[in-house]
Amino acid sequence: MTDAIRAVLFDLDDTLLRYRRSSAALLEESFEAVGVEPVFPVEAYYDQFRRFADETDSVAELRRECFAALCADRGRDPDLGRRVAAVYADERDHRDVEWVAGAHEVVDSFSERYRLGVVTNSPADSARRKIDAAGVDDYAETVVFAGHDTPAKPAAEPFHRALDALGVDPGSAVHVGDSIRSDVAGANAAGLRSVLYAPDGTGDGVADGSGGDRDVPDHRVAALSELRSPPWSGS
Repeated sequence: MTDAIRAVLFDLDDTLLRYRRSSAALLEESFEAVGVEPVFPVEAYYDQFRRFADETDSVAELRRECFAALCADRGRDPDLGRRVAAVYADERDHRDVEWVAGAHEVVDSFSERYRLGVVTNSPADSARRKIDAAGVDDYAETVVFAGHDTPAKPAAEPFHRALDALGVDPGSAVHVGDSIRSDVAGANAAGLRSVLYAPDGTGDGVADGSGGDRDVPDHRVAALSELRSPPWSGS
């Protein structure tokens, strides 16, 4: 892949935007509100997110079924999970988001040089509210809600759909995201260059070689500000 980059795609959650009120804190408060100690950590919710994203049509339904299953897996009443999910839904404001440090400056700068798009596994209903609240669509020419419009990442289809909308071939595009399992693997499978945003140094896991080159990013950055001098440009 030696073509000059014409388009940059971004993941949404924890790459461009994040909640001001963390999911971990909100989950703990939701358990407290129903009068029980936390049954599962927020990481368990994240681990099961993709599975339920493929099976449900809204973020509220996803969370309700996910929390019920997580409670059942731990020998607790699934209805407890549904009650916690109801509290969580009442408290979560999907418009209460902020740009990840450096992200706004990067997309503003990139909008003058590249075609821009977003490919997200976030449920479409909540993702639209985040995008509208932060003004992401002032920059992104296309948004693909993977898992809704297409199969979820790491399938190649959502990346190809975004690039078709931009009129750019995969060899002339790069995708930036914080997940090895969905962003890096998906972009590589779709023929794009991949950039892993890993502020903790690793991302959501360390490639163990089982996925071959698919799980290895072309570039890795610890801060989005590093993209101001794009690593794929050789500068």
